[in-house]
Parts: sequence; C-alpha cells; structure tokens
Amino acid sequence: MHPRFADAMMLHPVEDGFEANLNEHWTIGPKIHGGVMLALCANAARAAYVQESGGLGRSDKGMNTAEPVAVSADFLSAPDPGSVRLVTSVQKRGRRIGLVDVALTQGGRTCVRSVVTLGDPEHHVEPLLSANPVTPLMSVEPPEHIEPIGPGHPAAAINNLARGCDIRPDLDETRTESGAPVFKIWVRPKDGPVDVLFALMCGDISVPACYAVGRRGWAPTVQMTAYLRGMPDQGWLRVACTTTQIGQDWFDEDHTVVDSAGRIVVQTRQLALVPAQ
Repeated sequence: MHPRFADAMMLHPVEDGFEANLNEHWTIGPKIHGGVMLALCANAARAAYVQESGGLGRSDKGMNTAEPVAVSADFLSAPDPGSVRLVTSVQKRGRRIGLVDVALTQGGRTCVRSVVTLGDPEHHVEPLLSANPVTPLMSVEPPEHIEPIGPGHPAAAINNLARGCDIRPDLDETRTESGAPVFKIWVRPKDGPVDVLFALMCGDISVPACYAVGRRGWAPTVQMTAYLRGMPDQGWLRVACTTTQIGQDWFDEDHTVVDSAGRIVVQTRQLALVPAQ
C-alpha cells in the first residue's frame, strides 16, 4: 500500500493548535520536504480558522470557504521525521480575508514560521489575462519516455516522496530564450485525490534550480511564498520550475503548477542557499 499524502496532512487538536506526524515517506534525504511542511502549515491555519468560527458559511461575514490563498513561510531549522506541533493564532477575520499565524515546532524548537492568508479562491472562471508558461511546454500527461522516480532512477536515492507520489521529471534540459533553465515535472498522488494541499506541496517538487550550474547537494530553502490561484482538477499536475539568478551564495526558484484542465492553480517563489562546491 502506498503512503497517502492525506495521512501526512492529518491534524490532532491540542491546546494551542494541532499535532501531526510527518514520517520518513515525506522526506528528501533525511529531512522533511519543505513543500510538505508548507502544506501542513496551510492545513493547520485552515483548521484553526474554521474551528474558531464554528464552521464557515454566509453567516461568517460573507466568506464561503477558507482556503489558503497565500502562504509565506520562513524555514528556521529542518525537523526530523516524526511528530510535530503546529501552534496557531488567528490574527484577522474579515469579509473576504482571514489571517492565521502558524509555527511548526519539534522538541520545543520552532522549525517553520508561517503566515497564511485565507479566502475564497477563484474557481472555474476565465481570467482577464493569463500568461501561462506551462501549457506550451508540457502535454497534459507525461510522454511515454518520461520515467517515474523509482528503483534505478537517478533521484530515487533521496526523493522519498516518490513512495506516495507518482513523480515524473523530464531529465532532458530545457532553457528559455534568455538562458534560464526550466525543469519540467508531472506529478499526481499514487493513492488519493489531487487537492489544494497536494497542489501547494507540488510548488516545491523540483530538484533545486542550482543543479543547472552543477551545484548539487543540500540547498536549504530560507523563505518560500505560495499562492493558490484556483481549485485543482483531478489528474496530472504539470509543474515548471525556473530561476532568475543563481548567485554564489543565494538563488531564487519559481514553480508554476497547472492542473489537467490547463489552469494555473499554484505559484511559488523561494529563496535558498547554493550548495558549496
């Protein structure tokens, strides 16, 4: 049986928030994957907001749903697989926007500090303008030659998410006209639905962009911001990752996540440290 992403997102209420368990299936090497932690913080914020309101609906100042439309996270330390606590504090309750602070802790140490903006994301409506960079580059489903991460795959040794996710990276190099690398990945759960939290996690699914210049190794994320642009349809998520600048010490990385209907559902940007040579 495959590990279920939904199980990693399960929350158990405690006095100051929630407890959760992030086991070894949701790691890159020995440490918990950053996108998984960001999604878990978003889930805790959503749960805290709904819990405090006693449920959502028209009676809640007009807000119909409380989804994490923006998540800003600072990564302070890398937790080990196991139990974590999510300390939540609702900061704002408005007609269209809610705001919740979430601290992911382990052993009394804060590992992630996040601010989650909640609202009602756009659904199946046509945008006024969309410069979607993914659909011209990637087919709805991965081509037959694109192999999943698994036994014998170059990424299998460190990417443990592949136990619960069907992750199919295109290993052929693609570059934009300006010379920026583009990493292309198709992703879906092996068991369970494609939901908001899974889509947010996929905003950190690529190998670090600094791989394009031969800098491989642990590239710790310092800060990441994610936007939920819409509710994802079921099927493959297409993810394109690129960068603007890879410095000697710091690099930026952008993910655009598109669902099976061709709509942008998640955008992320992160600042990370370049691995030493």
